[in-house]
Amino acid sequence: MSLRRRALLAAVAGLVAVVVAVLGVSVLAGRGPSVDPDSRPAQDALGPVLLVPGYGGSRTSLVALADRIEANGRDAQVLEPVGDGTGDLSGQVDLLDDAVDDALAAGAPSVDVVGYSAGGVVAGLWVAREDGAAKARRVVTLGSPLAGTTIAATGAAITPDACPAACRQLAPGSAELAELARARVGSAVPWLSIRTLDDETVTPPETARLDGAVNVAIQDTCPGARVGHGDLPRDPAVTGLVLAALSARPLAAPSGCAALRSAGAG
Repeated sequence: MSLRRRALLAAVAGLVAVVVAVLGVSVLAGRGPSVDPDSRPAQDALGPVLLVPGYGGSRTSLVALADRIEANGRDAQVLEPVGDGTGDLSGQVDLLDDAVDDALAAGAPSVDVVGYSAGGVVAGLWVAREDGAAKARRVVTLGSPLAGTTIAATGAAITPDACPAACRQLAPGSAELAELARARVGSAVPWLSIRTLDDETVTPPETARLDGAVNVAIQDTCPGARVGHGDLPRDPAVTGLVLAALSARPLAAPSGCAALRSAGAG
């Protein structure tokens, strides 16, 4: 074989190797992080519940839900947001991670995380960035714009000065939401995403769906229910859904509206 032919074959082989390597990286990136099942908390190892407020950081909206969780026998803590809750979501992710580490250092076998609205996006970014699948037993989100909300996109486009960092990060196509999609957080940890078809803030409501998660519209379980975005944390049926998801029972789509309302009302 001539030197020229050998050089040509070597060049082709090198090119093929590069293409294979690139494709391999692309495939692996699309799969999201691998999760060792043995590293996940046991589903019957119930620890404290950390509740993450939404955009603007109001803890008040989650106090009643935290009280019902505690009345059901679990420790519950509503996190105090960084600043006014409208800054870079990374600050809220760090806050959640610190709270989780504190709970585990104190001897908790795991944590459950409940995120309301933008708090659910914070929970997802935490799972993606901080090995949350090895720390969280379950994640529950309420009306969370996991694929973005058109309201944030409109605000960023029309009144950018009135749309701070977190607002822009909740717009469809943001780097943070793309990060969630790549990480496939709904498959990394048992996750229940609850949405309402009456949501006037997370628009369209289907953006609260998450691949790999158990996705439930409250109207699927309670036909005709009228639940706005702000009603989610205090609606009895939604509360019943949350309590069921935080139990040791397998995470599954619910049935029986009356039973959920009764459990949620206490």
